[in-house]
Amino acid sequence: FSTVFNHDNDSLPRVWTGKEDIRTITKDARAASLRLLSVMAAIRLDEKPDKVESLLFSSLMDGTAAASLPRDRSIGDSVDPLASSMWEEVSPQDKLITPVQCKSLWRQFKAETEYTVTQAISAQEAHKKNNNWMPPPWAILTMAVLGFNEFMLLLKNPLYLMILFVAYLLLRALWVQMDIAAEFRHGALPGILSISSKFLPTIMNLIRRLAEEAQGQRPPEASRPQQSLASQSFRYQTPPPAGSSSIPESSVSSNISSSESEFESSGLNLIRRRSTNIPEAESS
Repeated sequence: FSTVFNHDNDSLPRVWTGKEDIRTITKDARAASLRLLSVMAAIRLDEKPDKVESLLFSSLMDGTAAASLPRDRSIGDSVDPLASSMWEEVSPQDKLITPVQCKSLWRQFKAETEYTVTQAISAQEAHKKNNNWMPPPWAILTMAVLGFNEFMLLLKNPLYLMILFVAYLLLRALWVQMDIAAEFRHGALPGILSISSKFLPTIMNLIRRLAEEAQGQRPPEASRPQQSLASQSFRYQTPPPAGSSSIPESSVSSNISSSESEFESSGLNLIRRRSTNIPEAESS
């Protein structure tokens, strides 16, 4: 019973969402259990046909055996087919469970499985209440008829639509921040008390976030110089490529000026040496 009742046709655990027919599922689970009881009632090694299963189904599942059986004229009551201690077409050596015992076991079985069925019905009703936030159809129709004038007023004045849209956004933000659906799971009164205690802090938190976002926005003119300065600092901080020399320009210019001065001084020395060598050659 637990296997058929708590699992679907794909052997997956059932989730009672409100769409399942608990009456049909319970009937199928009890039919599978009664079929197993009919198998365990007697030994059938010779595979001869018998009426154990049909008798159990007609007496315990359908409940039509008493109406279809003939009445005893002397007593005036219907004869219970499960009141005997023997099965028809089954030898006493192959009997494992008597009809009277089967009836007693079935009564005990139904009493023990009622709790499982009740829990499934309760879970289904709870799921319907948690997920059904819409009013009934007659209330929606009544609001549509009585609010026709207000609806036409909103169409004529689009400013009201903007106000309603802003109010909807604020209410949606409050709904998400306060998690109203989770607060009302434990009841109406605890939910109202919890929401009333969180209402003002949530509004202050939303106002603070809006103020921070408004202060964080900067004009594009003020951001452009910062971007240029950042790009210049990044350009100065980046190392030179591998193919270029790593010597700065100031050192290169100093090296060039020093080399030019050295070249000029060496040229003057050569001119002086030549001038001194010429008189020596003439005197000799």
